[in-house]
Amino acid sequence: MTKLAIFDLDNTLLAGDSDHAWGEYLCHAGLVDADEHRRRNDAFYQQYKEGVLDMNEYCEFAIAPVVGLPVARLSELHANFMNQFIEPMLQTSAQRLIDEHQSAGDICLIVTATNRFITAPIAERLGIEHLIATDLAQVAGVLTGRIDGKPCFQAGKIGKLQSWLDARDDASLSMHNAVFYSDSFNDIPLLAAVGEAVAVDPDDKLRQHAREQGWRIISLRSG
Repeated sequence: MTKLAIFDLDNTLLAGDSDHAWGEYLCHAGLVDADEHRRRNDAFYQQYKEGVLDMNEYCEFAIAPVVGLPVARLSELHANFMNQFIEPMLQTSAQRLIDEHQSAGDICLIVTATNRFITAPIAERLGIEHLIATDLAQVAGVLTGRIDGKPCFQAGKIGKLQSWLDARDDASLSMHNAVFYSDSFNDIPLLAAVGEAVAVDPDDKLRQHAREQGWRIISLRSG
C-alpha cells in the first residue's frame, strides 16, 4: 500500500511560523500601522500557542490588509514575503526528510492551519504537490477576507484530511497507513488518528504527551 507522509508546516518543516511572519511582513512593508498590527498579531499567536485561537477572527485580521487587491499585486507581495521571511526559515533537514519520503514512493501532503494564500507557494517551494489548508473565500481571484468552509485547525484537520482522502477514492491511502509530523499540541487529535505519530521539535505539551504515548520525537533544527 502507498504510504501517506503528512507534514504540519509552521515550526515543523519551517523553522518559524509563516502565519505570524506574514503579519511581520505587512508591518515591514508599511501596509499596516506597524505598532498596532504587531500588538494584535503577537496576541493572536499567543492564543494559538495556548490552544484557544479563534481561527475565523484571526484569518480575517491577517488577510484584511490585502482584501480586494488584484491577483497580480497579491503575487508581488507574496513573492517579496517568500524572499524576505520564508527563505530564511527553510531547513535542510526538513527538505531531506521530504525527499526521503518521495524517493520511497510515499505521497507527501502538508496539512496546516495557516491559510492557503500564504501556504500554497511555500508548499510549491518545498516540492510538495498536495496541500490541505484553511481556505479563503474569493471572488474572481480576489480575497473577500472570509474563510471558505471550516478552519483546518485542531480536530478540524481530521475532517479536512478525511474529505481529501474520500475525494481521491484510492483504497491504498488511509489515515491508518499514514505518518504525521508536527510540533504542536494543537495537532494531537490528528497525531492520534494516524498510524504513526512523530513529534518534531515539539512544544512542551506535545513533548510530554508524545513521551506518554511512546511516539517518536525528532528534531529538524540540527542541520
